[in-house]
Amino acid sequence: MRILISGASVAGPVLAYWLNRYGFTVTVVERAPALRKAGGHAVDLFRPAMDVVDRMGLIEPVQAGKTGTEWLTIRPENSDRIHRVRVSRLMRAVSDRHVEIMRDDLSEIFYDATRHDVEYLFGDSITAMAEDAGGVDVAFEQSPDRRFDLVIGADGLHSTVRRLAFGPESRYATWIGAYLAVMSIPNYLGLRDRMDGIVGVNRVVGVYGGAHMDDARAVFMFRPAAELDYHHRDVDRQKELLRRHFAGLGWEVPRLLDREMDGASAFYFDSITQLRMDTWSRGRVSLVGDAGYCPGPAVGGSTSLAVFGAYVLAGELAEAGGDHARAFPAYEHRIGEYVRRNRAFAVSAARQLIPATRLNLWGLIQGTRMITRIPAPAARALAGLGGRGLRLHNEITLKDYPQEPVVTADTP
Repeated sequence: MRILISGASVAGPVLAYWLNRYGFTVTVVERAPALRKAGGHAVDLFRPAMDVVDRMGLIEPVQAGKTGTEWLTIRPENSDRIHRVRVSRLMRAVSDRHVEIMRDDLSEIFYDATRHDVEYLFGDSITAMAEDAGGVDVAFEQSPDRRFDLVIGADGLHSTVRRLAFGPESRYATWIGAYLAVMSIPNYLGLRDRMDGIVGVNRVVGVYGGAHMDDARAVFMFRPAAELDYHHRDVDRQKELLRRHFAGLGWEVPRLLDREMDGASAFYFDSITQLRMDTWSRGRVSLVGDAGYCPGPAVGGSTSLAVFGAYVLAGELAEAGGDHARAFPAYEHRIGEYVRRNRAFAVSAARQLIPATRLNLWGLIQGTRMITRIPAPAARALAGLGGRGLRLHNEITLKDYPQEPVVTADTP
């Protein structure tokens, strides 16, 4: 049974790993000419994702690739006071199993685990899909047309597969009030085990290095009064918006904007947008990760959700013997509550991480300090208060799926 996956970042290779293990014949198409090593940013793997990684036998390389960030240094705008927070204490309050790793490093680990068993088509993209009762005819930008039994979109927030199968992104995307920018810059602050930053009303800046990085990342998050007018490929306009919204903030911000940004080896800018779809499957096409249920970049645990979703989708297809009419609804049912809780958490996190008033700013600083100073059991209890608590990841357990291949290449 032949399955095409669009996207080779995180969800795509994880899905490919499990589908191959269950006996499916897998092809992954990726628009980039090779694995993306253009900077990336740090992502969090919480307990459900770490449990999947464990079952893949990849705990050692993931642990070896962790950023090693141990301290977070925060300075409020217009203040000389500096607050230091131990990151490990903060993360233990969120999840009892956690690793922070650079997204590109994680992608490479997953790719290495699949590249000998899965066909990868780099430098190519899907341009059209035509489904009938027996399969999906797929046209590519570069490769000849091919036919597959199923097509899975794992191609991110701006998914091509979703657009072709479900319609324009505007139908499903909800801006949750903020924007995110990340740039790769020289590590002129000498950061290795910490992130330094400044927090102001409606804007936050942080700079961090990593144990395995020669350079550093500068992260900008801000909340404007209304949605911004720009094209997602107009980098000059995006940089102009950053300069406007972070003018006068202080600390290292003037240097970041005036000297480092234009020379950055990689630059990313996007809205913090949440996808809200009633279903992630249509016919022989389904979506996984940010392509189907992005809770919001940088605020919603999207990487852990993508890894977990890929594991579940592959497992349900295996359990159903490749019958998508049974597997897709089962997949959506099993991950649905986790998706909804991540969405709710992301909206709350965006409000809290980017304080809208000086009182909110004070509350952010004091709350972070408190959760890292009180005893660990009390911190975990505090983090879990309410249905939108930080401990939501710890409430997810993995279902056991078949251990052996359940289909063959000849399975109809």
